[in-house]
Amino acid sequence: MTEDSKGMADLGKLWALAIEPDLDAVDDRTKKYFDICREKLGLLPNVLKAYASHPRKLSNFISTYNELMLGESGLSKLEREMIAVAVSSVNKCVYCLTAHGAAVREYSGDPILGEFIAMNYRAADLSPRHRAMLDFAVKMTERSYEIGEADRQKLRDTGFSDADIFDIADVAGFFNMSNRVSNALELMPNPDYHKAAR
Repeated sequence: MTEDSKGMADLGKLWALAIEPDLDAVDDRTKKYFDICREKLGLLPNVLKAYASHPRKLSNFISTYNELMLGESGLSKLEREMIAVAVSSVNKCVYCLTAHGAAVREYSGDPILGEFIAMNYRAADLSPRHRAMLDFAVKMTERSYEIGEADRQKLRDTGFSDADIFDIADVAGFFNMSNRVSNALELMPNPDYHKAAR
């Protein structure tokens, strides 16, 4: 270990558990999905590796993630990734901040935006629509019990439909769950995410 790397996380590890998922044991459909990930992303996300030892959970995770982040929605893919980063910032989830920060950089073409949202979205140069969206997602993360009609109306006032509000809450809820699991298991992001879309 060099002097510069002391105290840094071991990005070569998957997580803190003494479990090595057997990627060859997954079914053919999942292998095909993994191949698509490698082709499109240039890597197999560590979160999928982690779930590989629980095939039904993996299938559910993939299905939910793809529907929330890639499915039909009034929210753009960038907006959904922005929510993921803002929520993960509150929860201090290293895995999701790294992976979804890279996605914000990729979708926006702006290497600064993902960093600002990760550190403090309030300092970012955001449209009123995006500020309202992230205000809602962060309040839901910190104090969901305080959300009321006034919060939903602020979203409507910036152009979000009620269907969009459902999607904002659904994406924020998913990342609150996955952040907590990732933090508890010390799931490490793939090192390639750090240099992606720079």
